[in-house]
Amino acid sequence: ILNFVRRHVSTEEIPVLCHAENLAPCGSCRLCIVEVAPSEQGQRRIIASCHSQVAPESFIFTRSERIKKLRQNILELALSDYPSEKIAAGSGKKATEFQKLISTVNHSVQRYPDFVKSHASQFQEDISHPFIRSNLNECIYCYRCVRACDEIQGQFVLSATNRGFDTRIIKGADGSFDESTCVSCGACVQTCPTEALFDRYHTKTIQADKVVRTTCTYCGVGCSLNIHIKNKEVVGIDAPLDAPVNAGHTCLKGRFAFEFYKSPDRLQSPLIPDRLQSPLIREGDQFRAVSWDEALTYIAAKLKDIKAQFGADSIGGISSARCTNEENYLMQKFMRVVIGTNNIDGCARVCHSPTAFGMQKVFGTGAATNSFDDIQEAQCFLVVGANPTDAHPIAGAKIKQRVIKNVPLIVIDPRSTELAKMADVHLKIRPGSNVAVLNLFAYYLIKDGYTDKKFIADRTENFAEFEQAVLGQNLDKLAEICGVEKTLVQKAAKIYGSSPAAMAFHGLGVTEHFQGSRAVMLLSSIAMMTGNIGRPGVGINPLRGQNNVQGMADMGVQPHQGPGYLEMSAPSVQKELSAFYHSPMPSTSGLKIPEMLGAAATGQLKALWIMGEDIMQTDPDTTQIKHALESLDFLVIQELFLTETAKKAHVVLPAACFLEKNGTFTNSERRVQLVNRAVEVLAGTKADGQIVAEVMQKMGFAQDDYDADKIMEEIQAVSPSYRGIHRNMLGTQGMQWPLVDAHHGAAILHKESFKLGKGRFIHYDYQPSPELQHLGEYPFILTTGRILEHYNCGSMTRRTPTTEIVLADLLAINPSDAKRLGVQDGESVRLKSPRGETHIKTHITDEVNPGVLYTTFHFPEISINHITGCVGDLDTLTPEFKVVAVQVEKI
Repeated sequence: ILNFVRRHVSTEEIPVLCHAENLAPCGSCRLCIVEVAPSEQGQRRIIASCHSQVAPESFIFTRSERIKKLRQNILELALSDYPSEKIAAGSGKKATEFQKLISTVNHSVQRYPDFVKSHASQFQEDISHPFIRSNLNECIYCYRCVRACDEIQGQFVLSATNRGFDTRIIKGADGSFDESTCVSCGACVQTCPTEALFDRYHTKTIQADKVVRTTCTYCGVGCSLNIHIKNKEVVGIDAPLDAPVNAGHTCLKGRFAFEFYKSPDRLQSPLIPDRLQSPLIREGDQFRAVSWDEALTYIAAKLKDIKAQFGADSIGGISSARCTNEENYLMQKFMRVVIGTNNIDGCARVCHSPTAFGMQKVFGTGAATNSFDDIQEAQCFLVVGANPTDAHPIAGAKIKQRVIKNVPLIVIDPRSTELAKMADVHLKIRPGSNVAVLNLFAYYLIKDGYTDKKFIADRTENFAEFEQAVLGQNLDKLAEICGVEKTLVQKAAKIYGSSPAAMAFHGLGVTEHFQGSRAVMLLSSIAMMTGNIGRPGVGINPLRGQNNVQGMADMGVQPHQGPGYLEMSAPSVQKELSAFYHSPMPSTSGLKIPEMLGAAATGQLKALWIMGEDIMQTDPDTTQIKHALESLDFLVIQELFLTETAKKAHVVLPAACFLEKNGTFTNSERRVQLVNRAVEVLAGTKADGQIVAEVMQKMGFAQDDYDADKIMEEIQAVSPSYRGIHRNMLGTQGMQWPLVDAHHGAAILHKESFKLGKGRFIHYDYQPSPELQHLGEYPFILTTGRILEHYNCGSMTRRTPTTEIVLADLLAINPSDAKRLGVQDGESVRLKSPRGETHIKTHITDEVNPGVLYTTFHFPEISINHITGCVGDLDTLTPEFKVVAVQVEKI
């Protein structure tokens, strides 16, 4: 009834208290009561409108005198627990939701506050948490916070204890937020109608001058954010309830980790080294500030000279998933049209290139087949090599909520992640054995009769050869390689194969391997053989690591494919793009990032332009990267901060952050969403796209200044995937590519057919990683990943209060290994590989098996990538961050 009245009358017609749009109807406060009768003069019943259904031909009375009196009495009871000095705040801009409600209901009587308050507990304000604060003296016991923690995040931190006047909200085991299992998502804060719960910024009650809606800069889920601006500064962030992906929810990074934008470390002037003895030798890391004109003129002159002397292919570019689609498009355009080379690549090379390659081989398209909304339709989840509740928290929370409701879950991962601990089956495999376990999984799907014969016959090819290869394998050998029992794999295959709708998610634990692309092909083949493609609640859905890694690839930031995944070597593409740009296109495939660095080390690559990537922190074997960068004649870096990579540059250009620019990001479900400037560009900096445009101009190319609307018009004209997408049509919901019609994007791919026509089964046997040859001298396998509180190399999150929660990378080690080595929890150890060593503190846990270690790479002082190696995926060269042979020594 409540929703019906809101749709047809007004959102203000019926007041609510315990109800929130992103929570299940509860009906506990009864403030939303209405009278319902079978006729206008019929007998009226009083019911709560939030959870009562509309009956045909019934009459609903929302403001009768009887209802008004009852509502006032209900409100009076709520006010009995509320500080009297807060009641008169009225409906001003700083008023809380509850204070506005008091004014709306027009309550003026308060008959028994003294009696009730004399029994009420008095609470100390809890300020122990870096972001979330509480003053439970203002609590009115609507329980929205408890339900938000349960229903949205699934963390179950908050609950109520005692009864009657002694009721109170508790956190965990009745401690503080800081001592609880709170993950700082802020859902409780956003839903609280008073200031019983609030954030450190008082976002709910701040008198913002304006609120700007934009898209988050962290992971690939693509959450919408409301940026609250006062006096031209960000004073808080919350999430819009109508957001298509996150519906009022965020993780702690999206909601709270924004203060990096005003860090005193921000670069505010172009820099060049203070003294250059030659193009290759620098004295120290001292830089001097120069004007923008001097810096850009210098860049243009150097690139022109290097191109003339050594050819276009002596220059390379690395673009950024932290930048907008429009900026990535300009960067690849610059490299291909102005320089004349396909030497353009991006951070997908160190994360999801195997996904794009593998899915293109099987389906013809390398993007997610389904939408996040389909999580609600799935009847089974298969999560492989991903830790969504840490790395993609909003998607992880959606999956977690379904699992709580008894939807089966299978996890394939070397670690006991949060979801693995909830799983029906956790295949805790040895790192690097994905292809082996997926072959075993496929074997039982075929042998036990879980294949969809009609789907295979109608929509696929090469299944007979695939089936023969799978059934011909040695099962005992595969199980030995994986380190899991065959019967457990068979159980997992039965759960997946018998489900009417099984949805698979995978992450970097699949792609960052020697056989990463081949594992993706096997996963895709498993989905096809069971018919889990082209329907709601199914599919293969990669969880993209960075906010715009999907969009960056869509824009053509790849050495072999242009915008819209056009093959640059195809004659028809050459002809089409040459005509579009009025310039000949380079036809030979360019260098991938590892190949660029190798060519730099040998002197073949002379110049490199890196936009928004700190490869000294994020890419493997830091010593070799350092050597490669120092071997370049010319290195240009665009960045927010003077990163480890920027310290090696010949020119450092200060860039704007996502809060300071316009454009679009494309999330993991192919949703193109607006990025809107919330604050003015920091003095001395420029948007990345404007920097690229000005260098193009300096080099004589007629490129307009950066204008997100105009560039999107160019993108949709050249890219088949984005055809028909205009920035002014995206609104608050965005659009998923490709478009179905002028107003709707494709929520599900491959409904009727694949881009290849028929899906192609591709089989590969397991091959051991070359890294395993070091296991004699280096007996542990180190695998790496992310934690919830920090992001990538940490350059942004380390400049926010998240460091008060996690201040360092830790090394997870099994208790039996720790005991054998004589290592205590929290003790520093020496971690060594064939490439180098570092010191790191231990975290003793059974989340990893004996012989397996785990850590993150968020803190430069630990510098984990000093020890990671250059073994790469066989097909895409994506580094194998997940299998590193190491030894541990007690210091």
